[in-house]
Amino acid sequence: MRPAALNPLFAPLRSLPGVGPKTGKLFDRLLGQNGEEARCLDLLFHLPHGTIDRRARPKLAEAERDCVVTVEVQVIEHRPPAGRSGRGPYRVLVADETGDAQLVFFKANHDWIAKMLPLGARRWVSGRLEFWDGHLQMVHPDRVLDEEGLKDMPPVEPQYGLTEGLYQRNAQRAAEAALARAPDLPDWLDPAFAQRRKWPGFLDALRALHRPADPQAIDPRAPARQRLAYDELLASQLALVMVRARMKTLGGRATKAPGALAARLESALPFSLTGAQRAAIAEIRADLESEERMLRLVQGDVGSGKTLVALLALAHVVEAGRQGAFMAPTEILARQHYERLAPLCAQAGVRIGLLTGRDKAAERKATLAALAEGALDIAIGTHALFQESVAFRDLALAVVDEQHRFGVHQRLALGEKGEAVDVLVMTATPIPRTLVLTYFGDMDVSTLREKPAGRKPVDTRALPVERIDEVVGGLHRALDAGAQVYWVCPLVEENEELDVAAAQERFELLRQFFGDRVGLVHGKMKGREKDAAMEAFQRNETKVLVATTVIEVGVDVPNASIMVIEHAERFGLAQLHQLRGRVGRGAAKSTCLLLYKAPLGEVSKARINIMRETEDGFRIAEEDLRLRGEGEILGSRQSGLPGFRLASLDVHGPLLNIAREEAKRVLENDPDLQSDHGQALRLLLHLFEREEAAKLVRAG
Repeated sequence: MRPAALNPLFAPLRSLPGVGPKTGKLFDRLLGQNGEEARCLDLLFHLPHGTIDRRARPKLAEAERDCVVTVEVQVIEHRPPAGRSGRGPYRVLVADETGDAQLVFFKANHDWIAKMLPLGARRWVSGRLEFWDGHLQMVHPDRVLDEEGLKDMPPVEPQYGLTEGLYQRNAQRAAEAALARAPDLPDWLDPAFAQRRKWPGFLDALRALHRPADPQAIDPRAPARQRLAYDELLASQLALVMVRARMKTLGGRATKAPGALAARLESALPFSLTGAQRAAIAEIRADLESEERMLRLVQGDVGSGKTLVALLALAHVVEAGRQGAFMAPTEILARQHYERLAPLCAQAGVRIGLLTGRDKAAERKATLAALAEGALDIAIGTHALFQESVAFRDLALAVVDEQHRFGVHQRLALGEKGEAVDVLVMTATPIPRTLVLTYFGDMDVSTLREKPAGRKPVDTRALPVERIDEVVGGLHRALDAGAQVYWVCPLVEENEELDVAAAQERFELLRQFFGDRVGLVHGKMKGREKDAAMEAFQRNETKVLVATTVIEVGVDVPNASIMVIEHAERFGLAQLHQLRGRVGRGAAKSTCLLLYKAPLGEVSKARINIMRETEDGFRIAEEDLRLRGEGEILGSRQSGLPGFRLASLDVHGPLLNIAREEAKRVLENDPDLQSDHGQALRLLLHLFEREEAAKLVRAG
């Protein structure tokens, strides 16, 4: 149960005065989480991105040109548009003791102008003053106010990100109404700590940002913004530390094995393991053999051999007479893992099965029975593995591939399929150090930085999109020489329908050149169609695969040696790196062509240069974080990861370690959050919706 003190913040935005059903719907579109109604808190955490400074109150003659000013004037004359059509602008001549100016209105309501600016009246007008055609003028003043109205005008006006149909005044009024309702909460920060940093209280910080005293007040480094960023980071770190502590108190089961089965599998490999793989396997074995529950992240660059590390970890528990599960985010990836591991497992006498959402009823029934009886050692599958009907005889280890595609809930659900299940999660998206702490602070981390011997570098080139004819001409030669090609179509305004249309168009164009040798795969296809298109490409039946970014993760086609990425400037760095990782997996020399539309912006230019300079996924991840922020790198906007609303890690990263240390200290001194300070921290957890941790406090 959420504490009652927070109810005003979690009340629907529609309950505020001035937010009617129509405006409420627009706010829901802008701020609602997962299709739900927007709440007061959502608006208060939707911080202004800019300001309009209306503090300058000069006389007309002294006013700076091409700047926003607020001037007191007298209305001298109305000049409606001449002629029958009356289509010209409506002008109002105004003056003060130093000079005159024209207020210009296009397509405006004449009655409204007459009412707002009656002849002879004194008014305050605020807007951009410019010199045009020998006259001072202000086109469509932002504000026309009498003396009383001026008192209510904020001298520095916050500017919000909006959606179509919403106006700044809607957001400003609603934010004011939400602030008026916001409760004063007990502070969860140590007063001496906040004082040293000159940070205001939580509510004062919100007021400072939504009612900025000057344009600097909303800067990410300003005290109020730092305070709120720290609150969010502290809630996140406290939740992670609590989940971690809970895992430890629940205890694990030591799974000991001499390692003969893993050694048998290793000897069947046509290559030797890298040093990084050996180190990761040693760390995992130590975790499996300890009495504590394992929660470990294995992160490695594209092609660093994570799947093999997972298999040898699974072999350890199988040798001990227990079972393992390996969960992949898509059916085609699950199938690929199964097909790749089945021959190795057969040689070593390990029994593995495949479980996906599309199995025939009889197959599924047989697999489920074998798992429950212990006749299967390892189950490989999609999220179908954590459905209720799936029961293991004795699940010891759950491996989750592409961790960021699954929410924490799914990870925990798989871990509950057995007694004290150890969990190993893997990602092929190298994660910057600050983000590892932020999102995976409840886990130990193993990092695979080495590539297996023999992995060839990919020659990366950038070409303007106008040279696409040359690229198509080059493909003729490459296909005749036996190559296979990925052709990735651009992201179109984050609109999947348009992405599909772009891919369809490119597919049809390339078919004119290469006929039936061209295949197509995109996210709107049915699962079976998508799998059939990928399998035809894997079997070398099609030579060119036109795709949206659905091919980004995992699927292995060693013969594919050319990657064409159209409109590369629209992709993030990590995504470009993942796509490039689809080639360079076989014996042939591989090429990645980045087609871009000129002129390139600074960020796009930097991305393309970094792609040409390096194939080091960890360096690329750090640069990607610097260039565009954490949410997109981990796909947290899609995956239910806790993306930040107030903290920006490129600016507030240094606060992360402080928050982490404070979270550890709190948990050592007050593990159940029972003290007054602990009770305030419970409010913080609920405020930032770290509900899992709040439940643990009660369960504790």
